[in-house]
Amino acid sequence: MTETSPPSTSAPAALDRSDSDVVLIVDDVPDNLVVLHDALDESGYTVLVATHGEAALQRAAQALPDIVLLDAMMPGMDGFEVARRLKASPATAHIPIIFMTGLTETEHLVAALEAGGVDYVTKPLKPREVMARMGVHLGAARKARQDARQAREARNALDAFGYASITVRAADGRIVWQTPLARELLQSYFGEVGPDGAPTPFGQWAPEPVQAWLRRHVLADNAAERLEASLAEPPRLAVEQGARRLTFRLHQQAGDSAGGGDWLIVMREVSDAKIIESMSLSFKLTAREAEVLYWVLKGKINRDIGDILGASPATVKKHLERVFAKLGVETRTAAAAMAMNRIRQLHPQFEG
Repeated sequence: MTETSPPSTSAPAALDRSDSDVVLIVDDVPDNLVVLHDALDESGYTVLVATHGEAALQRAAQALPDIVLLDAMMPGMDGFEVARRLKASPATAHIPIIFMTGLTETEHLVAALEAGGVDYVTKPLKPREVMARMGVHLGAARKARQDARQAREARNALDAFGYASITVRAADGRIVWQTPLARELLQSYFGEVGPDGAPTPFGQWAPEPVQAWLRRHVLADNAAERLEASLAEPPRLAVEQGARRLTFRLHQQAGDSAGGGDWLIVMREVSDAKIIESMSLSFKLTAREAEVLYWVLKGKINRDIGDILGASPATVKKHLERVFAKLGVETRTAAAAMAMNRIRQLHPQFEG
Protein backbone atom coordinates (compact mmCIF):
# COMPACT_ATOMS: atom_id res chain seq x y z
CA MET A 1 0.00 0.00 0.00
CA THR A 2 1.30 3.49 -0.79
CA GLU A 3 0.63 6.79 0.83
CA THR A 4 -2.05 8.97 -0.73
CA SER A 5 -0.65 11.63 -3.02
CA PRO A 6 -1.02 15.33 -2.12
CA PRO A 7 -4.11 17.05 -3.49
CA SER A 8 -3.70 18.54 -6.92
CA THR A 9 -4.39 22.18 -7.69
CA SER A 10 -7.66 21.23 -9.40
CA ALA A 11 -10.80 20.57 -7.37
CA PRO A 12 -10.89 17.02 -5.96
CA ALA A 13 -13.58 14.63 -7.03
CA ALA A 14 -16.41 14.51 -4.49
CA LEU A 15 -16.62 11.36 -2.39
CA ASP A 16 -19.88 9.45 -2.50
CA ARG A 17 -21.23 9.50 1.08
CA SER A 18 -24.65 8.11 0.27
CA ASP A 19 -23.84 4.52 1.25
CA SER A 20 -20.76 4.69 3.48
CA ASP A 21 -18.87 6.79 5.98
CA VAL A 22 -15.44 8.10 5.01
CA VAL A 23 -12.57 7.17 7.34
CA LEU A 24 -9.07 8.69 7.23
CA ILE A 25 -6.36 6.48 8.77
CA VAL A 26 -3.12 8.23 9.69
CA ASP A 27 -0.20 5.96 10.65
CA ASP A 28 3.46 5.75 9.66
CA VAL A 29 3.54 1.94 10.03
CA PRO A 30 2.37 0.21 6.81
CA ASP A 31 1.32 -2.96 8.67
CA ASN A 32 -1.14 -1.01 10.81
CA LEU A 33 -2.59 0.63 7.71
CA VAL A 34 -3.04 -2.72 5.97
CA VAL A 35 -4.83 -4.33 8.91
CA LEU A 36 -7.26 -1.47 9.43
CA HIS A 37 -7.75 -0.69 5.75
CA ASP A 38 -8.80 -4.22 4.89
CA ALA A 39 -11.11 -4.60 7.90
CA LEU A 40 -12.83 -1.27 7.32
CA ASP A 41 -13.09 -1.79 3.57
CA GLU A 42 -14.76 -5.17 4.08
CA SER A 43 -17.22 -3.52 6.49
CA GLY A 44 -18.32 -1.02 3.85
CA TYR A 45 -16.38 2.08 4.85
CA THR A 46 -14.66 4.32 2.31
CA VAL A 47 -11.04 4.35 3.48
CA LEU A 48 -8.40 7.04 2.94
CA VAL A 49 -4.83 6.78 4.25
CA ALA A 50 -1.88 9.04 5.08
CA THR A 51 1.53 8.13 6.54
CA HIS A 52 2.66 11.48 8.00
CA GLY A 53 1.19 14.61 9.50
CA GLU A 54 1.36 16.97 6.53
CA ALA A 55 -0.33 14.45 4.27
CA ALA A 56 -3.02 13.89 6.92
CA LEU A 57 -3.83 17.62 7.08
CA GLN A 58 -3.96 17.90 3.30
CA ARG A 59 -6.14 14.82 2.95
CA ALA A 60 -8.53 15.91 5.70
CA ALA A 61 -8.95 19.38 4.21
CA GLN A 62 -9.51 17.88 0.75
CA ALA A 63 -11.89 15.03 1.57
CA LEU A 64 -13.49 16.11 4.90
CA PRO A 65 -13.73 12.55 6.26
CA ASP A 66 -16.44 11.56 8.73
CA ILE A 67 -13.86 10.33 11.27
CA VAL A 68 -10.06 10.22 11.67
CA LEU A 69 -8.06 7.33 13.15
CA LEU A 70 -4.83 9.03 14.18
CA ASP A 71 -1.52 7.52 15.29
CA ALA A 72 -0.24 9.46 18.30
CA MET A 73 3.51 8.92 17.78
CA MET A 74 4.84 9.66 14.29
CA PRO A 75 8.18 11.10 13.13
CA GLY A 76 8.14 14.80 12.34
CA MET A 77 4.68 16.14 13.16
CA ASP A 78 3.17 13.86 15.78
CA GLY A 79 -0.51 12.99 16.12
CA PHE A 80 -1.12 15.49 18.91
CA GLU A 81 -0.07 18.38 16.66
CA VAL A 82 -2.10 17.00 13.74
CA ALA A 83 -5.18 16.90 16.00
CA ARG A 84 -4.62 20.45 17.24
CA ARG A 85 -4.36 21.76 13.68
CA LEU A 86 -7.47 19.87 12.56
CA LYS A 87 -9.44 21.31 15.47
CA ALA A 88 -8.09 24.81 14.80
CA SER A 89 -9.48 24.82 11.25
CA PRO A 90 -13.22 25.63 10.91
CA ALA A 91 -13.45 23.23 7.96
CA THR A 92 -12.25 20.20 9.93
CA ALA A 93 -12.96 21.10 13.57
CA HIS A 94 -16.16 19.04 13.63
CA ILE A 95 -14.48 15.74 12.60
CA PRO A 96 -14.18 13.27 15.51
CA ILE A 97 -10.64 11.99 16.10
CA ILE A 98 -9.81 8.62 17.66
CA PHE A 99 -6.17 8.28 18.70
CA MET A 100 -4.28 5.04 18.13
CA THR A 101 -1.49 4.71 20.64
CA GLY A 102 0.85 2.21 22.22
CA LEU A 103 1.36 4.61 25.11
CA THR A 104 -0.87 3.83 28.05
CA GLU A 105 0.53 6.24 30.60
CA THR A 106 -2.13 8.61 31.89
CA GLU A 107 -0.24 11.73 30.76
CA HIS A 108 -0.25 10.56 27.13
CA LEU A 109 -3.93 9.66 27.20
CA VAL A 110 -4.76 13.04 28.72
CA ALA A 111 -2.63 14.74 26.05
CA ALA A 112 -4.62 12.93 23.36
CA LEU A 113 -7.92 14.17 24.74
CA GLU A 114 -6.62 17.70 25.30
CA ALA A 115 -5.44 17.82 21.68
CA GLY A 116 -9.02 17.25 20.51
CA GLY A 117 -9.44 13.48 20.50
CA VAL A 118 -12.81 12.04 21.46
CA ASP A 119 -11.47 8.56 22.24
CA TYR A 120 -8.41 6.32 21.96
CA VAL A 121 -7.57 2.68 21.21
CA THR A 122 -4.37 0.97 22.25
CA LYS A 123 -1.96 -0.98 20.09
CA PRO A 124 -1.75 -3.72 18.99
CA LEU A 125 -4.97 -2.75 17.24
CA LYS A 126 -8.04 -4.99 17.26
CA PRO A 127 -10.15 -4.06 14.21
CA ARG A 128 -13.44 -5.09 15.82
CA GLU A 129 -12.76 -2.88 18.85
CA VAL A 130 -11.75 0.01 16.61
CA MET A 131 -14.97 -0.28 14.60
CA ALA A 132 -17.07 -0.49 17.76
CA ARG A 133 -15.52 2.75 19.04
CA MET A 134 -15.96 4.35 15.62
CA GLY A 135 -19.62 3.41 15.54
CA VAL A 136 -20.34 5.29 18.75
CA HIS A 137 -18.71 8.52 17.59
CA LEU A 138 -19.98 8.35 14.02
CA GLY A 139 -23.51 8.00 15.33
CA ALA A 140 -23.12 11.02 17.59
CA ALA A 141 -21.53 13.10 14.80
CA ARG A 142 -24.27 12.06 12.36
CA LYS A 143 -27.00 13.11 14.80
CA ALA A 144 -25.28 16.44 15.47
CA ARG A 145 -25.09 17.14 11.72
CA GLN A 146 -28.74 16.20 11.27
CA ASP A 147 -29.86 18.41 14.17
CA ALA A 148 -27.80 21.32 12.83
CA ARG A 149 -29.23 20.87 9.34
CA GLN A 150 -32.82 20.74 10.62
CA ALA A 151 -32.29 23.83 12.75
CA ARG A 152 -30.73 25.65 9.80
CA GLU A 153 -33.61 24.67 7.50
CA ALA A 154 -36.18 25.79 10.07
CA ARG A 155 -34.45 29.14 10.52
CA ASN A 156 -34.10 29.65 6.78
CA ALA A 157 -37.80 28.89 6.36
CA LEU A 158 -38.68 31.51 8.96
CA ASP A 159 -36.54 34.08 7.19
CA ALA A 160 -37.87 33.16 3.74
CA PHE A 161 -41.45 33.84 4.86
CA GLY A 162 -40.55 37.20 6.33
CA TYR A 163 -40.21 36.03 9.92
CA ALA A 164 -37.02 37.44 11.36
CA SER A 165 -35.74 35.31 14.22
CA ILE A 166 -33.04 35.41 16.88
CA THR A 167 -31.87 32.99 19.55
CA VAL A 168 -31.15 34.77 22.84
CA ARG A 169 -29.54 33.42 26.01
CA ALA A 170 -31.95 34.33 28.81
CA ALA A 171 -29.29 34.58 31.51
CA ASP A 172 -27.28 37.42 29.96
CA GLY A 173 -29.18 38.54 26.84
CA ARG A 174 -26.47 37.48 24.41
CA ILE A 175 -27.64 36.82 20.83
CA VAL A 176 -26.53 33.30 19.96
CA TRP A 177 -27.85 33.36 16.41
CA GLN A 178 -29.87 35.66 14.14
CA THR A 179 -31.18 35.78 10.59
CA PRO A 180 -30.05 38.59 8.28
CA LEU A 181 -33.57 40.06 8.37
CA ALA A 182 -33.53 40.06 12.18
CA ARG A 183 -30.23 41.89 12.20
CA GLU A 184 -31.61 44.59 9.89
CA LEU A 185 -34.74 45.09 11.99
CA LEU A 186 -32.90 45.24 15.31
CA GLN A 187 -30.45 47.76 13.94
CA SER A 188 -33.28 49.83 12.45
CA TYR A 189 -35.31 49.95 15.67
CA PHE A 190 -32.62 49.92 18.37
CA GLY A 191 -29.28 50.84 16.79
CA GLU A 192 -26.05 49.38 18.15
CA VAL A 193 -26.14 49.08 21.94
CA GLY A 194 -24.84 46.68 24.54
CA PRO A 195 -26.43 45.30 27.72
CA ASP A 196 -25.71 48.53 29.61
CA GLY A 197 -26.91 50.81 26.81
CA ALA A 198 -23.39 51.63 25.65
CA PRO A 199 -22.33 51.24 22.00
CA THR A 200 -21.00 47.79 21.15
CA PRO A 201 -20.29 45.75 17.99
CA PHE A 202 -23.83 45.11 16.77
CA GLY A 203 -25.26 41.62 16.97
CA GLN A 204 -23.80 40.55 20.34
CA TRP A 205 -26.64 41.50 22.67
CA ALA A 206 -30.41 41.71 22.46
CA PRO A 207 -31.78 45.23 23.06
CA GLU A 208 -32.60 45.97 26.71
CA PRO A 209 -36.42 46.01 26.19
CA VAL A 210 -36.17 42.53 24.68
CA GLN A 211 -33.92 41.31 27.49
CA ALA A 212 -36.29 42.69 30.14
CA TRP A 213 -39.29 41.07 28.44
CA LEU A 214 -37.46 37.75 28.20
CA ARG A 215 -36.36 37.86 31.84
CA ARG A 216 -39.84 38.75 33.01
CA HIS A 217 -41.49 35.78 31.31
CA VAL A 218 -38.73 33.16 31.38
CA LEU A 219 -36.72 33.71 34.54
CA ALA A 220 -39.73 34.36 36.79
CA ASP A 221 -40.73 31.56 39.18
CA ASN A 222 -41.88 28.49 37.22
CA ALA A 223 -42.28 30.54 34.03
CA ALA A 224 -39.95 28.34 32.02
CA GLU A 225 -41.78 25.21 33.12
CA ARG A 226 -45.13 26.70 32.12
CA LEU A 227 -43.81 27.67 28.73
CA GLU A 228 -42.21 24.30 28.10
CA ALA A 229 -45.47 22.62 28.96
CA SER A 230 -47.25 24.97 26.55
CA LEU A 231 -49.66 25.96 29.30
CA ALA A 232 -49.36 29.64 28.46
CA GLU A 233 -47.66 31.94 26.01
CA PRO A 234 -46.48 35.28 27.41
CA PRO A 235 -47.83 38.52 25.96
CA ARG A 236 -45.95 39.58 22.87
CA LEU A 237 -43.59 42.51 23.04
CA ALA A 238 -44.37 45.37 20.63
CA VAL A 239 -42.04 48.25 19.82
CA GLU A 240 -43.38 51.14 17.76
CA GLN A 241 -41.38 53.50 15.56
CA GLY A 242 -43.62 56.02 13.84
CA ALA A 243 -45.95 54.15 11.50
CA ARG A 244 -44.00 50.90 11.98
CA ARG A 245 -44.37 48.33 14.71
CA LEU A 246 -42.08 45.39 15.53
CA THR A 247 -43.52 42.49 17.54
CA PHE A 248 -41.58 39.77 19.39
CA ARG A 249 -42.95 36.31 20.20
CA LEU A 250 -41.28 33.55 22.21
CA HIS A 251 -41.20 30.54 19.91
CA GLN A 252 -39.35 27.71 21.65
CA GLN A 253 -36.52 26.89 23.97
CA ALA A 254 -33.28 25.62 22.43
CA GLY A 255 -30.59 23.64 24.15
CA ASP A 256 -29.94 23.34 27.88
CA SER A 257 -32.47 24.98 30.17
CA ALA A 258 -29.82 25.92 32.75
CA GLY A 259 -29.99 29.61 33.64
CA GLY A 260 -33.18 30.02 31.62
CA GLY A 261 -31.71 28.48 28.47
CA ASP A 262 -31.55 29.84 24.94
CA TRP A 263 -34.82 30.99 23.38
CA LEU A 264 -35.83 31.33 19.75
CA ILE A 265 -37.70 34.61 19.34
CA VAL A 266 -39.68 35.33 16.17
CA MET A 267 -40.07 38.96 15.11
CA ARG A 268 -42.58 40.44 12.70
CA GLU A 269 -42.81 43.98 11.43
CA VAL A 270 -46.15 45.61 10.68
CA SER A 271 -46.35 48.94 8.89
CA ASP A 272 -49.36 51.20 9.41
CA ALA A 273 -48.76 52.62 5.95
CA LYS A 274 -49.14 49.21 4.32
CA ILE A 275 -52.33 48.49 6.26
CA ILE A 276 -53.82 51.86 5.31
CA GLU A 277 -52.92 51.32 1.66
CA SER A 278 -54.57 47.90 1.71
CA MET A 279 -57.80 49.34 3.15
CA SER A 280 -57.81 52.09 0.56
CA LEU A 281 -57.55 49.59 -2.29
CA SER A 282 -59.97 47.06 -0.78
CA PHE A 283 -62.80 49.50 -0.03
CA LYS A 284 -62.06 52.10 -2.75
CA LEU A 285 -61.36 54.78 -0.15
CA THR A 286 -59.28 57.90 -0.58
CA ALA A 287 -55.96 57.94 1.25
CA ARG A 288 -57.38 60.26 3.97
CA GLU A 289 -60.56 58.16 4.35
CA ALA A 290 -58.41 55.03 4.77
CA GLU A 291 -56.36 56.79 7.43
CA VAL A 292 -59.52 57.78 9.34
CA LEU A 293 -60.84 54.20 9.15
CA TYR A 294 -57.52 52.85 10.38
CA TRP A 295 -57.55 55.00 13.49
CA VAL A 296 -61.19 54.14 14.13
CA LEU A 297 -60.05 50.53 14.02
CA LYS A 298 -57.41 51.41 16.62
CA GLY A 299 -60.14 52.75 18.93
CA LYS A 300 -59.46 56.48 18.52
CA ILE A 301 -62.25 59.06 18.83
CA ASN A 302 -62.70 61.86 16.26
CA ARG A 303 -60.80 64.42 18.35
CA ASP A 304 -57.78 62.12 18.69
CA ILE A 305 -57.87 61.25 15.00
CA GLY A 306 -57.92 64.95 14.18
CA ASP A 307 -54.85 65.53 16.34
CA ILE A 308 -53.02 62.65 14.63
CA LEU A 309 -53.94 63.75 11.09
CA GLY A 310 -53.76 67.51 11.68
CA ALA A 311 -57.47 68.04 10.96
CA SER A 312 -60.49 69.25 12.90
CA PRO A 313 -62.96 66.79 14.47
CA ALA A 314 -65.63 68.10 12.08
CA THR A 315 -63.45 67.21 9.07
CA VAL A 316 -62.81 63.76 10.50
CA LYS A 317 -66.58 63.30 10.95
CA LYS A 318 -67.19 64.13 7.26
CA HIS A 319 -64.53 61.64 6.14
CA LEU A 320 -66.05 59.02 8.40
CA GLU A 321 -69.54 59.58 6.93
CA ARG A 322 -68.16 58.89 3.46
CA VAL A 323 -66.43 55.77 4.79
CA PHE A 324 -69.74 54.49 6.21
CA ALA A 325 -71.43 55.04 2.86
CA LYS A 326 -68.75 53.18 0.90
CA LEU A 327 -68.71 50.24 3.34
CA GLY A 328 -72.52 50.13 3.60
CA VAL A 329 -72.54 50.40 7.39
CA GLU A 330 -73.97 52.86 9.90
CA THR A 331 -71.76 52.64 12.96
CA ARG A 332 -68.10 52.88 13.90
CA THR A 333 -68.22 49.39 15.38
CA ALA A 334 -69.52 47.86 12.15
CA ALA A 335 -66.95 49.73 10.07
CA ALA A 336 -64.13 48.63 12.36
CA ALA A 337 -65.30 45.00 12.27
CA MET A 338 -65.46 44.97 8.47
CA ALA A 339 -62.03 46.56 8.20
CA MET A 340 -60.51 44.12 10.70
CA ASN A 341 -61.83 41.10 8.80
CA ARG A 342 -60.37 42.37 5.55
CA ILE A 343 -57.01 43.26 7.10
CA ARG A 344 -56.63 39.84 8.66
CA GLN A 345 -57.24 38.26 5.28
CA LEU A 346 -54.53 40.39 3.68
CA HIS A 347 -52.16 40.67 6.65
CA PRO A 348 -52.49 37.59 8.89
CA GLN A 349 -49.77 38.93 11.20
CA PHE A 350 -51.82 42.04 12.08
CA GLU A 351 -52.72 42.04 15.78
CA GLY A 352 -54.88 45.16 15.96
